[in-house]
Amino acid sequence: MSASSVPDFDSFFTGPAREYLLRAIDLALEEDGEDLTSRALFHMERFSAVVVAKESCAIAGLPIVPMVLVRAAARAKIENPWTLDMLVRDGDVVQAGTEIFRLDGPALLLLTAERVILNFLCHLSGIATLTRRYVDVLAGTGVTLLDTRKTLPGLRYPEKYATAVGGAKNHRKNLSEMIMLKDNHIDRAGNITAAVAAVRGAYAPCPPIEAECRNLDEVREAVASAVDRIMLDNMDHEAIREALRLIPGTIETELSGGVDLGTLADLAALGPQFISVGRLTHSAPYADLSMRMGRPA
Repeated sequence: MSASSVPDFDSFFTGPAREYLLRAIDLALEEDGEDLTSRALFHMERFSAVVVAKESCAIAGLPIVPMVLVRAAARAKIENPWTLDMLVRDGDVVQAGTEIFRLDGPALLLLTAERVILNFLCHLSGIATLTRRYVDVLAGTGVTLLDTRKTLPGLRYPEKYATAVGGAKNHRKNLSEMIMLKDNHIDRAGNITAAVAAVRGAYAPCPPIEAECRNLDEVREAVASAVDRIMLDNMDHEAIREALRLIPGTIETELSGGVDLGTLADLAALGPQFISVGRLTHSAPYADLSMRMGRPA
């Protein structure tokens, strides 16, 4: 992935998103508590550290490293300076053995921050790596990969940042970005027509409306209601083909449900504009990264 296609970290983490990230870092440090072991064995000695990839992976989350160090130093009341040398960038696909960054500073700080840094980097790089595999399958199809809200509580924005680093497009960071009419909403209103009328009557201007359709009758209703996007949820291929024929070019189309790397290409060949995949966040394995420490030469 080119550097220009990777989201700008500071632009992504503004306002509430940045606040949520800082709270997640603080919570992670608070969960670890005081490092009694390291405090008893180390004083103000300086250590060097290097983070190394132990497998091929796409890197995501590097700007979080100095944020962790700053907050860990403040919590542990460590004033000695530290230096950080980034050797790769977010979005880079690295091979096993690649050095990701080098760090020099008080041993107590490095040991206190080590696990929190690795937990963020391994998790987000794992998401970016899996996302990249899906994006590679879709290359040349014209279909855009979307993530979902199936994220860990408190890590919505870091995880969606990682999918964007991997090449996906973020879909609804929160419930207010788009109206999503799902089965519960449609059943409560009675049908899609009534549900659309209700939300348009409630909000002026009304946010974009996406209707989740379970069958062709609901597709026809959604088309007649001129929603902005129609999601075809867990439909078989024959129903998807017919639904896509019914939907005009003025309405976006999205496939969802039962999507994995094995089914992705066949679904893309049907011709939707978007395919959303919850697995990008809820089933991504950790990337295997390790931190090696020692006294500076």
